[in-house]
Amino acid sequence: MIPVGWAIDPDEFVRRHLRVSPVAEVPEIQLHQAEEPIGLWLATEGEYYSEAPPPFWAFAWAGGQGLARYLLDHPAEVAGRNVVDLASGSGIVAIAAALAGGAEVWAVEIDPLAVNAIELNAKLNNVQLRVIGEDVLDRGLADLGVPLGTDPAPLVVAGDVFYSENMSARVLTFLRRAARDGADVLVGDPGRAFFPADYFTAVTASEMRVRPELESTDWRTVTIWRINPRGAAHRRPRRRGTGDAATDGGSGPPA
Repeated sequence: MIPVGWAIDPDEFVRRHLRVSPVAEVPEIQLHQAEEPIGLWLATEGEYYSEAPPPFWAFAWAGGQGLARYLLDHPAEVAGRNVVDLASGSGIVAIAAALAGGAEVWAVEIDPLAVNAIELNAKLNNVQLRVIGEDVLDRGLADLGVPLGTDPAPLVVAGDVFYSENMSARVLTFLRRAARDGADVLVGDPGRAFFPADYFTAVTASEMRVRPELESTDWRTVTIWRINPRGAAHRRPRRRGTGDAATDGGSGPPA
């Protein structure tokens, strides 16, 4: 998210503009959520651009809902693991990871208003999170204080992060680097245009209720994806008569 300016204390801003309510498809979790998105977007001085979507921290977006639902329904994915929630937004996936038994959970988000929303939402759900309010995409898990070489391996999660071309390339690089460092990676994606499917294998899919004023529909199909071993791309078959070698996983963004 792009940082925004405000004239009041961030906690006061979140409390003033958002209301506490359960998440549609994850009612175990309550969040501070915006009742009317456009008014909030104007309050944060934003505009509707593909590179700068409405504030992620104020809504339970489809990919985050789907991934949070998956973690709560499959606690074995999380139990006893250190978990990093990348581009945490409202903190919904980080909160789900903590509720599902994560050993220690990092919530990483660049937007300073989101950081405050995550902290408020964590308190609301009685979980403890390590919140990092920095751009970490050019760094590794060890730089964040996440132990490597552990058993079970750390888990990196990311919900609805492939909404723009530039962001997707940077996020993919971070996730592939994490995989090469031994982490498991799960993402929740509702079919965003820049999802890099070549590097992931589908786990499951489910329908999530969403805000029609944000998504132009009432439902989105969210697929849970696991990154391929070491973040490699799927091997593509050789095209006849071209002499092209099959992909060996070495192409794509550097990791």
